[in-house]
Amino acid sequence: MTRLRVLVAVARYGSVTGAARALNYAQPSVSHHLARLESETGTKLIQRAGRGVRLTDAGRLLAERAAEVIGRLDAAENELAAYTGLRAGRLRLAAFPSALGTIVPAAVAYLRGANPGVDLRLTEAEPPEALRMLRAGYVDVALTFRHSTDAADAAGADDEEAGVDPAEGVRERLLLDEPVHLVTSAREGAAPDPPDLAQYAKHRWIAGCDRCRAHLLAQCGLAGFTPKIAFTTDDYVAVQALVAADLGVSTLPMLALRAARHPGVRSTPLPGTRRHVYAVRYGDPPDPPTVTELMDALQTAAEPPLQSAG
Repeated sequence: MTRLRVLVAVARYGSVTGAARALNYAQPSVSHHLARLESETGTKLIQRAGRGVRLTDAGRLLAERAAEVIGRLDAAENELAAYTGLRAGRLRLAAFPSALGTIVPAAVAYLRGANPGVDLRLTEAEPPEALRMLRAGYVDVALTFRHSTDAADAAGADDEEAGVDPAEGVRERLLLDEPVHLVTSAREGAAPDPPDLAQYAKHRWIAGCDRCRAHLLAQCGLAGFTPKIAFTTDDYVAVQALVAADLGVSTLPMLALRAARHPGVRSTPLPGTRRHVYAVRYGDPPDPPTVTELMDALQTAAEPPLQSAG
């Protein structure tokens, strides 16, 4: 393999001197490896061209194939190193914004308390993108969510919404079953308890991400109207600011309100609708020890008081 690397370097840099410099070899060593490779293949691979060298047709063919093989081997070594690093304490987590503002920091604190050497990398991603990253191997755990109008559906009624297909090797752990709140301006006064969405049919509405918007449309549809959506933003801080400014009403899950709560809004839990938060892994068990530690830390961080906060 060393001789093939030397040949690829000569092809890339166009000279023995350039290859020696790139490989940090002595120039005679490069010449020696080339001579041995020609002897082993029984083929002339390089020829003199002025003060330099150039590859023969056979040399170019072998260099091209060698570059492919070396590239694949290097990629395999990198993947193995990444896996070894994961087992040694490197972790990658993708999570949606309200989880990054609540569950994740607490989980990191628990994890570092139990394993101070862990190296955790965080990426913000909504559930569909987080699942794509998980399946592609870019992250080790993904935090996702899906809505339900019936807590009994949490185990799978909305798999299509979150892009989850258990048959494809995705494994979930339910972390949190949280209420979804109607959010109104404090200037309006308190909403009825329980709130009646039909009373807000003539209001302007502020919608969130695609799945949150779909859930809002479904809830309003059950109440007998189609909401007039005036603003759309994934930023739950911006949603609350717009509501506080009397520019509309909205719905937000409890985690979003815990992550950042605007003093100018009121929130009331909506009956019959929940959001379920999952920690998701991909592939067959068992998980590396650090992944198991992260899953346990996420579970601990998602337990009360987060669930009981209102």
